[in-house]
Amino acid sequence: MDKTKKEISRFILSGILAVLTDTFVYYILSHFIDLSLAKGISFLTGTITAYLMNKYYTFEQKRKSIKEVVKFLLLYLVSLTANVGVNKTCLLILPSAFSYISFLNNFQAVKLFSFLCATGTSTIINFSGQKFWVFKGK
Repeated sequence: MDKTKKEISRFILSGILAVLTDTFVYYILSHFIDLSLAKGISFLTGTITAYLMNKYYTFEQKRKSIKEVVKFLLLYLVSLTANVGVNKTCLLILPSAFSYISFLNNFQAVKLFSFLCATGTSTIINFSGQKFWVFKGK
């Protein structure tokens, strides 16, 4: 398996763990606080998981670097903005789009689909940014 395929498979596994963290925190908090705030907090908890898994497991980086941490945080700030924005946009648009499909015409389906769209968007941003910018080999 070439290096990129190995990184993609490890990124997927790391991502699953980060998304599970994100999902768990989001759904717990969504019962108590504003959905955008819940999404932001859950995304940040998933970010910590993602950083540790991707640094040490996916991209096998052992060096200690403040510059790397700053790059990762900047990337995740962009990704967080995209994630929360896509989630909020979907929460606004999907209820009318789903109103024509009976089994999707409920807020839980809209919330889940919004979450998945937001997660997919940030996944693409994160892999590309980590591979080609944050953990780029020297």
